[in-house]
Amino acid sequence: MVEELIGAVAAAGAGGFVYLASAARIVKQYERGVVFRLGRLHGEVRRPGFNLVVPVVDRLRKVNMQIVTMPVPAQEGITRDNVTVRVDAVVYFKVVDPSAAIVNVEDYRFAVSQMAQTSLRSIIGKSELDDLLSNREKLNQGLELMIDSPAVEWGVTIDRVEIKDVSLPDTMKRSMARQAEADRERRARLINADAEYQASKKLAQAAHQMADTPSALQLRLLQTVMAVAAEKNSTLVLPIPVELLRFLERGHESHEAGRQTSAEDAVADVEQAQEAMEELRHAVEQ
Repeated sequence: MVEELIGAVAAAGAGGFVYLASAARIVKQYERGVVFRLGRLHGEVRRPGFNLVVPVVDRLRKVNMQIVTMPVPAQEGITRDNVTVRVDAVVYFKVVDPSAAIVNVEDYRFAVSQMAQTSLRSIIGKSELDDLLSNREKLNQGLELMIDSPAVEWGVTIDRVEIKDVSLPDTMKRSMARQAEADRERRARLINADAEYQASKKLAQAAHQMADTPSALQLRLLQTVMAVAAEKNSTLVLPIPVELLRFLERGHESHEAGRQTSAEDAVADVEQAQEAMEELRHAVEQ
């Protein structure tokens, strides 16, 4: 009798252990559990930790609540300004309603991936090339809104969307490189012209200053000669100021004018001497 009782207790204990083992479910900290009883959603979402379900009758589905990083395959499209590009992106999303993520959509990951690809193609067609290259923040916000709108019904929220890379045809890359080179050359010419203009203003001021003090020009000439001689060259180039040439020219003109004046005075003296001789001869004859 006692042996039968012990056997019954042992059997009940073994059955209870088997039942407990089959009914026990462990939900991790980053997961939530959704219970289906006979195919219908039952009760609230199970929290992390130890949970019990009815074996055979209940089925527990675990949903990951972590942020999922999903790369979007590169999509090829034509921009609004008729440029063919390939754009790839990455989507960060997480589940906020485990029940909706299991019940409302068959595979929320696949659904988000397809929606991201469709939205990326749409945003390429609506944007220009310059926006894709330089105004990505605005495009990222537009992509996030386009994907997040239907994802709300799936119990998923989009954390952020980032455009990773924009691939351009080689011909377009060369054209952009030529454009950038031409723009840089234009700016270099403008800077050089502005420098020449400023230098000319300074040189004009220096010329006026040297015109007021001619000795400054001589000092500048000596400094130039010293700078050239310091190079230990076999040939010394000596610049001649234009003012010196003008001074010599004025001196030559004065000398020629002086010579002409002296000749005229000599002729006048000869004429006066002839007149005096004529008067003396008349006086002798009388």
